[in-house]
Amino acid sequence: MATARQSNPDPRAFDFTLHVRRLCEDMTDRLEELRHVDLARVAISFSQTRNGTLHGMYASLTPMRFAGGAAHVVRGGRRWTVQRLHDASGREMLYILNFYLPRFFQLGFQEKLATILHELWHISPEFNGDVRRYQGRCYAHSRGGDHDRQAERLARLWLSRRPPEPLHEFLRLDFRQLQRRHGPVVGSRISAPKIFPVD
Repeated sequence: MATARQSNPDPRAFDFTLHVRRLCEDMTDRLEELRHVDLARVAISFSQTRNGTLHGMYASLTPMRFAGGAAHVVRGGRRWTVQRLHDASGREMLYILNFYLPRFFQLGFQEKLATILHELWHISPEFNGDVRRYQGRCYAHSRGGDHDRQAERLARLWLSRRPPEPLHEFLRLDFRQLQRRHGPVVGSRISAPKIFPVD
């Protein structure tokens, strides 16, 4: 069992994961398509990348269950499970939403919004710890880019509903601008969960 940990609080710092959580809460509240997401069971984290180039991942969603929400899977004749993750109150998390900084901030404003919604759209409609599954071998991503188009559509739809500007203004900055305006960037950092045999 693991517990999500928060970096040392600093009143002068910008809490990135807190701001992203507030943003996601507004998105799931304003968008009917995301009403199934219970953010109280989604851990939000960031990882540090070596540089701010555009090459590599910007964000990722880690499901804490297997297909259909199963807690175990059989592989190679053995039963396996995923390391559990709990918040400070003991609530078990079903997903980890992780951002790669400073790389994420090299995207444009609309691209940042679409990236966040891309990852939220990966969450299963059943909210059971599994991902939204598509037909075919690449079950996590639809053929023909439909998943990406849906994320872009949701980003436009969310903005059309006029969310408060202070909620998302930090996404209009690049990483250096964010640091100059708000100081050190802090937040929760969660290690990738391990898969281990039950027996």
